[in-house]
Amino acid sequence: MTVFEGRFTDLSGLRLAVVVARFNDLVTAKLLSGCLDCLSRHGVDVSETSAQLDQAWVPGSFEIPLVAKRLATSGRYDVVITLGAVIRGDTPHFDVVVAEASKGVATVSRESGVPVIFGVLTTDTMQQALERAGIKNNLGWSYALEALEMGSLMRAMPS
Repeated sequence: MTVFEGRFTDLSGLRLAVVVARFNDLVTAKLLSGCLDCLSRHGVDVSETSAQLDQAWVPGSFEIPLVAKRLATSGRYDVVITLGAVIRGDTPHFDVVVAEASKGVATVSRESGVPVIFGVLTTDTMQQALERAGIKNNLGWSYALEALEMGSLMRAMPS
């Protein structure tokens, strides 16, 4: 029996892209900070001149799947991380954006064969979003950890 698992050692050569939504950037900037901190602490070069990591900024979470698809299908990246924040308002807009972003990201991952980490917060209030982006716990760190594990796992598995 063969057991395939992602490892957090020897991540050299692992290429990552992060897609970040500008909308609710008070939250998404904090998620990005946590994400980059995790990647850095696990040996990924996150410097401005990094050959291991690229960032793409999009207007909002609705636009994430399109850019994630372009990156995932480019053949350049082992993993794509998506970061966004959709906060419920008084209209059905929240439901539409959340549904399309989540379905879109899942579709990109399945169709491209490249792990795409869904790091879009969906909360009822700004306070809840801020708690998940650093006040209590920075989920950006968790999304980066998932990316490292999935990138390593995909490398370990047969083509």
